[in-house]
Amino acid sequence: MNVHEKKFRALVVSESPEGTFSRDIRERSVNDLPPGDVLVRVQYSSLNYKDALSASGNRGVTKQYPHTPGIDAAGIVEDSKSSEVQAGEKVIVTGYDLGMNTPGGFGQYIRVPADWVVKLPDHLSLRGSMIYGTAGFTAALSVRRLQEQGLAPGQGDVLVTGASGGVGSMAVAILSKAGYHVVAASGKQEEKQFLIDLGARTVISRDEARDSSGRPLLKARWAGVVDTVGGDILAAAIKSVHYGGAVTCCGNAASPDLALTVYPFILRAVRLIGIDSANCPMDVRSMIWQKIAGEWKIDNLELLTREISLGELDIYIERILNGKLRGRTVVSLMN
Repeated sequence: MNVHEKKFRALVVSESPEGTFSRDIRERSVNDLPPGDVLVRVQYSSLNYKDALSASGNRGVTKQYPHTPGIDAAGIVEDSKSSEVQAGEKVIVTGYDLGMNTPGGFGQYIRVPADWVVKLPDHLSLRGSMIYGTAGFTAALSVRRLQEQGLAPGQGDVLVTGASGGVGSMAVAILSKAGYHVVAASGKQEEKQFLIDLGARTVISRDEARDSSGRPLLKARWAGVVDTVGGDILAAAIKSVHYGGAVTCCGNAASPDLALTVYPFILRAVRLIGIDSANCPMDVRSMIWQKIAGEWKIDNLELLTREISLGELDIYIERILNGKLRGRTVVSLMN
């Protein structure tokens, strides 16, 4: 059979005439996929909050339905029109438009432009790359940006907010691996031991990371911050950073709003750095994946991980939407 006539299984999100959305596993054909340079047989994907939004009909993520979500995919190239990517190579695809408006990693095949494709680094398996996925990539990019601002181990506590989530738990583990003293803030105090096992030195509650005083500046407490939630927690973190410190911002689970004065920036020279993993340039993307596979490779990776099948995705999509997941959820598409 011609590879383009192959059938495969995929999670498909559909919209009814009444405007409601449903999810089911369907058989699709490779011929149904959009044009692209590289056809990948997906072995693993991972579940991210953005995937759950797409799977729920969120038009801010996905404009047209029916659709297959999955912003992460790792697998083997089956066909390539590019001289840069060869059939048989193991590759990673994360970000860009994958899983948003381009059929994503919750299908056993994807077809994408060659310049979306990263060759799997040495010392990293396809499954391992999806334990990291976009969450781990975003966490590693956040750590790298803090280092570029001069943050070094031994300078003080580094705060991670939303620490039990995908990006947060990865940030805790990577910062710890890199030698930093990590303070993990989480709304799930039952996850305290989990966060300590990942490398957090201290775990504080979500309320301890907030501030209701209304003061423009707070006591300097953090050498740096990886924020994954936004809102009042991010505002409090910015007001609590040491002179010349930096804060990265990559999420808005708490709120997209940010109530601040300019004082942290003009009196303490605090730097706020936005993190975008979807459109990260390929040279930076490749460098970050090499660090993930090398000096930042997490020793206790399985501690973060659960593995599910394509057929179990529906259950876990609901769980992540309701804040009931911790760490990373890997999706096997091997059968």
